[in-house]
Amino acid sequence: MSIKADMQRVSEETIRFMRGKYKLDEVAGSYKNADWLKFCQGKKTILCIYLYEERYDFQIIFGKVEREKFEDVRNEFPKFIQDLYDEAQTYHDGKWMMITVKDIETLEAVKKMIIIKKKPNRKPFPKDNAIYADCGHRCDLCVHYKNNSFSDEFREDVKARLRRVYENDSEESYYWGNDMEFCNGCSAGGLDGKFDCEQRKCAAVKGISKCTGCKDYPCDKATAGWPAKIELKSIQADDVTWAILPYVDNQYGN
Repeated sequence: MSIKADMQRVSEETIRFMRGKYKLDEVAGSYKNADWLKFCQGKKTILCIYLYEERYDFQIIFGKVEREKFEDVRNEFPKFIQDLYDEAQTYHDGKWMMITVKDIETLEAVKKMIIIKKKPNRKPFPKDNAIYADCGHRCDLCVHYKNNSFSDEFREDVKARLRRVYENDSEESYYWGNDMEFCNGCSAGGLDGKFDCEQRKCAAVKGISKCTGCKDYPCDKATAGWPAKIELKSIQADDVTWAILPYVDNQYGN
């Protein structure tokens, strides 16, 4: 597999993991010659990723409690992680570790370190009464679905979140928040008006009944938040919850 393909897998899996397991703000910025993306709870940084063309550097800081937890299970980690931990400098606020991630194997070890840093705090959407569109979206969590339980006030709040997240995308691809577009659900005719959603149009052209039955699924046509990837963009935790997760296949596995 090429470096580019490896990096793409790392990028997608990192975001699926972080958004699927954690409810955190994503804060983008730059330092010297590197761009970075931080995952934060309030002012506390859980993870900082420095973005380079052929690698990502994951910065994790372990305080005293986290160091004790790591040392209890250190033998479960690859030797290079143990060596990196031993060699990392410890300052007044903790042990600072910078881990270069270029492949999934390294990322899997880093995931375990992130969980030591912070227990997952994302509460998945209940699925007992979930309604799914043919593209995998959660109709019952979608701002356009006529029969969801959103109040008018909450619907407007979600519209604002959608605009913040997708404001740089073309109107042809994303119609979030437009008052004219309400949907009855795929099984009840789809969108009101004289047009249908892009997902159903694409499925019809390919001669399949559902996006989820397509060999190319998931794709950027079928799910708004796909592909999940590391990018230099600040997103609020609640915007991830309401503007991204309902529109991604399987809500990041939760």
